[in-house]
Amino acid sequence: MSASTEQATTDAAGGAPPAPAVPARRDRRGLLTALTVALVLLCAGAAVAVSIGDDGFWRQSGLPVPEPGLKAATVVAKVLAVAATALAAGSLLVGGLVAAPQTSGTVDVHGYRALRRGTLASTVAGVSAIAAGWLSVADMTGNSPGVLASVGPFGWLGAAATIEEPLGWALAGALLLLVALGSAFSLSWKAAAALGLLAACAMAVPAAVHPAATGAGHDWSGDANVLRAVAGTAWLGLVAGLVAFRAHGGVVEGRAAGRVRGLLAVGGVVYLLGEVVFQLVVTDAGPLGGSPYVRVAVVVAVLLAALVPLTALLARGLVADPAGPVPPGRLLPVVAVLGATVATLGVASIRLVPPRFVVADDSALQTLIGWDITRPFSALAVLVDWRWNLLFGTGALVLAGLYLAAVRRLAARGVTWPVGRTVAWLLGCATLLLATSSGLGFYSPSMFSVHMISHMTLNMLAPILLSLGGAVTLALRVLRPAGRGNPPGPREWLLAAVHSRVAKVVTHPAFAAVLFVGSFYVLYFTPLFDGALRFHWTHQLMNLHFVLVGYLFFWPLIGVDAAPHRLPHLGRLAVMLATMPFHAFFGVAVMSSSTELGENFYRQVGLPWVDLLDDQRTGGGIAWATGEIPMLLVMVTLVVQWSRDDSREAARKDRQAERDDDAELKAYNAMLEQMRRGG
Repeated sequence: MSASTEQATTDAAGGAPPAPAVPARRDRRGLLTALTVALVLLCAGAAVAVSIGDDGFWRQSGLPVPEPGLKAATVVAKVLAVAATALAAGSLLVGGLVAAPQTSGTVDVHGYRALRRGTLASTVAGVSAIAAGWLSVADMTGNSPGVLASVGPFGWLGAAATIEEPLGWALAGALLLLVALGSAFSLSWKAAAALGLLAACAMAVPAAVHPAATGAGHDWSGDANVLRAVAGTAWLGLVAGLVAFRAHGGVVEGRAAGRVRGLLAVGGVVYLLGEVVFQLVVTDAGPLGGSPYVRVAVVVAVLLAALVPLTALLARGLVADPAGPVPPGRLLPVVAVLGATVATLGVASIRLVPPRFVVADDSALQTLIGWDITRPFSALAVLVDWRWNLLFGTGALVLAGLYLAAVRRLAARGVTWPVGRTVAWLLGCATLLLATSSGLGFYSPSMFSVHMISHMTLNMLAPILLSLGGAVTLALRVLRPAGRGNPPGPREWLLAAVHSRVAKVVTHPAFAAVLFVGSFYVLYFTPLFDGALRFHWTHQLMNLHFVLVGYLFFWPLIGVDAAPHRLPHLGRLAVMLATMPFHAFFGVAVMSSSTELGENFYRQVGLPWVDLLDDQRTGGGIAWATGEIPMLLVMVTLVVQWSRDDSREAARKDRQAERDDDAELKAYNAMLEQMRRGG
């Protein structure tokens, strides 16, 4: 059919001409070209990585130097895992957050395609990550893959358990295979979005155990590496997912386009900041000239300087007016080349020794916790000796800023938000900041007593204040609905999380109470605590666990926001009374124990002014005393809320009686009179 005939047929049908297929075909050709170039570059990058690899570690350790083929295979497996994870995360995020779902919540045809791409990519990523872990064991121990294969399909995990990096890749692979399984049997946009987020977070596992996250400043380099891994995966993955989405005729417009631009901007900024902090730490106080690591870092910096604006330009075209021009055909392959090069060099740099480690003369404390401690703990030290926690300190400021911005937006609409809630939220953020970045955070990794102060603050005081802030209610008042037929927006994301099955389970008062109380005993009275003390990332996980568990417990009890399970006031009071004795028992058990908790780690720390058993008794007393005070505050809050609710209910009934001339009371009296006569 000729072009004129096709136009005539369209006009005769009385409809608008169909969208041209040329842009979609051009996008598909660009996508295919980009994938081809990226794969070729991956192989070339592996060869470069082998050629620049530093084998000094193996020679100094007396281990056999890995063969070039093994080194190349290890690099290929890691880069393939990173690239496939990015594509999986991006595809699933596009399917859940960009493609408009059906009214039932099931994804549309574009979301379905994105889910299938996410399933395939996460499968490849999971297998590649597990292969990377297996090859890393051989690479780091000097064994050949054949030796590991001879011990069975899972025998290598025993060796991986003693080496952090291979175990990190293996765990990431398990998470990614879980994502693949979930996406294969899911058709809802909520599942797609959650699985996409999980896929991006999977890269945090190998990033947390990066070989450079040791020695002085490893708390900053470790956190920065986690941030750049997760943000970079989501950022580049979202671009890749959008490319595939547009290549199959998907359209990003309206408010969805603005949200996508915002997500890309946030992801790019976090990635770049994480990259800068990481490189500043690992190159500090080392010889910069002639270092292979520095040369690679400079090349990566130059590539990023080109990649960031080109990615922004590509993303802008991907979310432009569908009637407008498609991004230039050469732009996508260029971005793919730069992205693949950055990923390959980033993975290859793991084999290189950063300058700081060439001349490293770290003390025992710097090796164990990341910094030196020169004076005993005191009240003054809490105010003076600060150590910024990159995750929780920054997170506290971000949470406070977002809350204030939301309150300001409400005020601009003429809506008043209770001052008490704002004060409670800001105090909660300040508590979170002080517990992790002030002198409490400075001393808590090395002293059990200070650790217990930080624990109780994060587990009780901060969650109580945050739950009284009503952040969910505030967000729902500020955020606008996405509208029928549009992709879900932040309001829908928040509602989906609050009303999810997981939220209903973890916020059930019985479950939350068991988790809240049981965490004390499981963590401190098992070998888990001794193992968790050795690494910075496990310290961060403990902090996160304390805050989340505390919030899940106090939210249904005294929180302003509506919870999936809300007991009557008497039931909430009973839950509080039931949990209070267990905190006292825990504190007494710690105080009276003759077994030193975390003895191996604390003896390695070796602070001369600390007697471990006395410090532990002090920590037990802190757990006992400080645990009861917040509980009493909660009891008082519950009684006040109960009284206010009763007053509101009484006022409501009085207003109803005034409107209907006390019809309810008259009906009740009439019923009593009828019963009397009948009797």
